[in-house]
Amino acid sequence: MLILGNGRVITRDEKNPYMDNGAVAVEGTAIKKVGSLDEVRAAYPDAEFIDAKGKVIMPAFINAHEHIYSSFARGLSINGYNPNGFLDILDGLWWTIDRNLTLEDTYLSAMATYIDCIKNGVTTIFDHHASFGSIRDSLFHIEKAAKETGVRSCLCYEISDRDGKEKARDSVMENAEFIRHALKDDSGMIAGMMGMHAQFTISDETMELAAANKPEGVGYHIHVAEGIEDLHHCLKHYGKRIVDRLMDWNILGEKTLLGHCIYINGHEMDLIKDTNTMVVHNPESNMGNACGCPPTMELVHRGILTGLGTDGYTHDMTESYKVANVLHKHHLCDATAAWGEVPQMLFEGNAKIANRYFSQELGVLKEGAAGDVIVVDYDPLTPISGDNCNGHILFGINGRNVVTTVANGKVLMKDRELQHIDEAKVMSDCRQAAAELGKRING
Repeated sequence: MLILGNGRVITRDEKNPYMDNGAVAVEGTAIKKVGSLDEVRAAYPDAEFIDAKGKVIMPAFINAHEHIYSSFARGLSINGYNPNGFLDILDGLWWTIDRNLTLEDTYLSAMATYIDCIKNGVTTIFDHHASFGSIRDSLFHIEKAAKETGVRSCLCYEISDRDGKEKARDSVMENAEFIRHALKDDSGMIAGMMGMHAQFTISDETMELAAANKPEGVGYHIHVAEGIEDLHHCLKHYGKRIVDRLMDWNILGEKTLLGHCIYINGHEMDLIKDTNTMVVHNPESNMGNACGCPPTMELVHRGILTGLGTDGYTHDMTESYKVANVLHKHHLCDATAAWGEVPQMLFEGNAKIANRYFSQELGVLKEGAAGDVIVVDYDPLTPISGDNCNGHILFGINGRNVVTTVANGKVLMKDRELQHIDEAKVMSDCRQAAAELGKRING
């Protein structure tokens, strides 16, 4: 039994949204009790106690779209790389990196990402992986890192024809094998999806192969209309818009997650809504790649389940919260935009997305929910309550304010110290692998 208490508790539970001096008791992998400090400590006097010392106690974050394989891109300089548009960025940077990744690189990239997730209070991620230099077993290497670090993960491999039919087939089979493996896992910490890069790099033949090998009970994770080039390609080669093509291949549905959705129209939104398909918004990536601003506010207003991701740009969900907030205000020239929609995506949408793949309730502090709890070093200057806590998080909290991270009932970080990982050793190994990757890329 573990108690985190003596703090300001933001629960995300409508029946009990906030407590000034509260506590959360975790037994095994689940929350046993949420209440006042005195009440919870009296109920479990012998429990291990983590004193929040007046800090904020809240549910851990969920990231609905990650790219573990991008870890070694920081500071990487590629000879001759001078992109002129989104497709050049993809081929010149990201595809160049993933073509040169070894299985060990993938594992270490995952370790680095998961460590950063823990430090930013993220305990659940949906990752979209690519390593066309080493496809087979790559998801299993990521799973190894996930289990070593304790971060709940829904994994997939990015199917694409960009490096030929043989590698496209390998990517389909890697997904299929991992999904079957994940469906047998009873830890509640691992899940799988049928990953796809984007329709413009996937032929009808490969679409058919993916459909034929997708196990029942899971959906697809695919980039949709991230760049205008994707839409132009679909119109030119298939005479239809992207979401229509996905509909024709039976890709849409309640277990499918569409990344970005920048260049979609009202008709496509209707298809997404009618099929109960999920969408994830990645504001920093869209801005950084100059891809455009998606109609995210309209998606939310239409009742489409929409979440928030980072696209590997960061592992700090509060950073994406802040950027999304100003992006849509700026784009719509409306200072009142995004106040409610973005926190809805982060704190409600991401939890609902995650619960389509993980059975234990996530994103909330209440009895029976997953034991995913963080303590955040934040001392509010103005009154805080369940009604205004989002404003406090938006303007007062960063991911690095997280001091303690608990996932599935296990303390992963306490007082900024990782509990079960030799961080110095991992980071040393990552630095060496990243340097070798750079040498392979640049010759």
